[in-house]
Amino acid sequence: MKLSTASEAISFLRELEEKAAKFYEELSQRYPEGKDVFLSFAKENRKYFNQIQRAYYSVITDAIEGCFAFDLETDDYALDMHLTEDTSYHSAVTKALALEETTIQFYDIAAGQSMSLLADVPRNFKIVARKRKDRIQKLKSLV
Repeated sequence: MKLSTASEAISFLRELEEKAAKFYEELSQRYPEGKDVFLSFAKENRKYFNQIQRAYYSVITDAIEGCFAFDLETDDYALDMHLTEDTSYHSAVTKALALEETTIQFYDIAAGQSMSLLADVPRNFKIVARKRKDRIQKLKSLV
């Protein structure tokens, strides 16, 4: 699905962050060795979306929405977050790393595409991307 408006991008972002939060909650239940980290990531995911949503609602108007265009394809950010019964801890953390890298890519590209139209939304995209980059090292330390 192609995302063209800010509303579409924000809605997709909500879906992406909620799926990621549920994935981390599942990891926390299955792998006690990383429970605290995974639960903190789940909580942060929801916090990040709320941050973006607040920035969006504070500046959006119908006039801006009409010309606020993205060129994003949701298939480019499809993630395999399915865990089977025999998914090893290492494989689960590897999936988490892929999730973070893909999500960071979405935030970075969305920030770049929206930079000329609004300041608050892309600035928050960049802030969240930077915070998520810190997760990469945390996840790597778990394996």
